[in-house]
Amino acid sequence: MTHLTTGGRDPELSAALDAGLDEYNFAATGTSKKDQDAFSVKVTDEAGAIVGGLTAWTWAGLCGISMLWVRADARKDGWGSKILRAAEDEARRRGCDRVAVSSFTFQAPEFYQRHGYVETGRTLGIPGGAEDVHMFKRLD
Repeated sequence: MTHLTTGGRDPELSAALDAGLDEYNFAATGTSKKDQDAFSVKVTDEAGAIVGGLTAWTWAGLCGISMLWVRADARKDGWGSKILRAAEDEARRRGCDRVAVSSFTFQAPEFYQRHGYVETGRTLGIPGGAEDVHMFKRLD
């Protein structure tokens, strides 16, 4: 008998969905597991505390930025730009020629646009009247 359940976070389900979508996506695009990876950029202070960082994934020439954050007391020190440039350099090193990212309107879409990212669309209806701004950049 087949069962439909709703629940909290399910690591087993997440792993099965990842594997199933990878199988489908690889067949549809002519790529394989070797075309996909992930990386991070991390900044720590002299005490070893995290100042900021970035997580990203790569797949067959595309880099997707998942998260970029800088601690409030370090935001005027240029760390966001340094982290983003380091990520773009790493993406290039991994063979990527383009980057995608999204940022809520209450976060930092202007930051990315100052770094050459172009808006490609928006998702409306974020709580508080905000929007999710989707952006793209070709790497030189």
